Amino acid sequence: MADTFLHGVEVLDIDSGPRPIQTVRSSVIGLIGTAPDADATKFPINTPVLIAGSRREAAALDMTGAGEGTLPSAMDTIFDQVGAVVIVVRIEEGETEAETTANMLGGVDAITGQYEGVHAFVGAENIVGFAPKILIAPGFTQTRSTNGVTSISVSAGGSDYTVAPTVSISGVGTGAEAIAILTGDAVSEIRIVKPGSGYTSAPTVTLTGDGTGATATATTGDVANAVASELVGIAERLRAVILTDGPNTNDADAIAYRGDFGSKRVFVTDPKVIKTDGDGNLVQAWGSAVWAGLIAKSDNDRGWWWSPSNMEINGIQGTTRAIDFKLGDANCRANLLNEKEVATIVRLDGFRTWGNRTCSSDPKWAFLCVVRSADMINESLQQAHLWAVDRGITKNYVTDVIEGVNRYLRSLVAKGAILGGQCWIDPDLNTPDQITQGKVYFDFDFTPVYPAEHITFRSHLVDNYVQEIF
Repeated sequence: MADTFLHGVEVLDIDSGPRPIQTVRSSVIGLIGTAPDADATKFPINTPVLIAGSRREAAALDMTGAGEGTLPSAMDTIFDQVGAVVIVVRIEEGETEAETTANMLGGVDAITGQYEGVHAFVGAENIVGFAPKILIAPGFTQTRSTNGVTSISVSAGGSDYTVAPTVSISGVGTGAEAIAILTGDAVSEIRIVKPGSGYTSAPTVTLTGDGTGATATATTGDVANAVASELVGIAERLRAVILTDGPNTNDADAIAYRGDFGSKRVFVTDPKVIKTDGDGNLVQAWGSAVWAGLIAKSDNDRGWWWSPSNMEINGIQGTTRAIDFKLGDANCRANLLNEKEVATIVRLDGFRTWGNRTCSSDPKWAFLCVVRSADMINESLQQAHLWAVDRGITKNYVTDVIEGVNRYLRSLVAKGAILGGQCWIDPDLNTPDQITQGKVYFDFDFTPVYPAEHITFRSHLVDNYVQEIF
């Protein structure tokens, strides 16, 4: 309050108190692919375009009606499930598969600074006002990359390195990146950052730095899908999940594919589905679009804390290979796939999604709905507290933030989104030296809702009720 002389009456607007917190939109699908017959004006290359649940808007992806590319089919499959909000990124189809994959991987244009390929999702919120939370690239995530760099062994560590040398990988192939690790003044390890692909023979590894004598040898083999791997880092930035397609061949291949990932943000689906195209012909479509549409539908109808498993699928006639399934049968194909963290589609009163588990190496994040619950709560709290930045750190300020968060957590409990949660301030963290640097720490916890994946009825045969006869 300013110390200003006034002979009269004034009204002061006291801008304090807890703020309402709104959950961020969870059901926005990020879809990337090709559409050579698209209207280039409405769908420019490498530019996020928002489609708000309208097949009419999506029709501009296929101006000739031929269904060329991956985007028209994927959009149709999504809209069979729900009128979702979809952010579409169209990439240019190259003359070869390798060129198309390179366009998909993208990066940042060195001249214009424009995000390209899958990286276009990073700038989507700035362009269309929404950030994608469910990422799919149907037709580009189903194969394991062949002839990638699987390991680099240190032949000689060298000496006199004050900083880790630069690792260069050259040969017939592309995309491999690695970093060197020092122990003392010698190279002790080389870690692969990106395995690359297409190395028909072991590439040459060169180490350049201020020391001497370090050498290394590369080994090649099958590695994780390049597009799915590239999406992991993007998903971490966006707090999104990636729905990838398995190889659509057999169970062993699907399980091997899943083994390439350890991220809680990767959710593997297999196999493809069979559906009818616009001309009435039976065609195959990637399952990731089915799952994306159903997750968006579940979010809209029930909430982001629900599991996407056991939801009836619209618009399909079957799967490309039979997935045998029987409730309670631990040895059926569907259960074996789920056990290895591959989600699938079963037939029981219609076709249904079946599977809950991510590729997380940490069992804490095994369930997809738990990962998404944490993402939605964390980002909602982050975005809702812009008002709190640069305010004076006072007792009232701390109380307002804590009460606002607790109100939000109580509202989630009332909705059934979480089992409980609380916000508090830790005096051991909020010491005077931290406060004087403008830093303040708030702790909060919550317990998510876990899916009833395994239900057991214990059957007891007794003769206690014989007496009821008499």
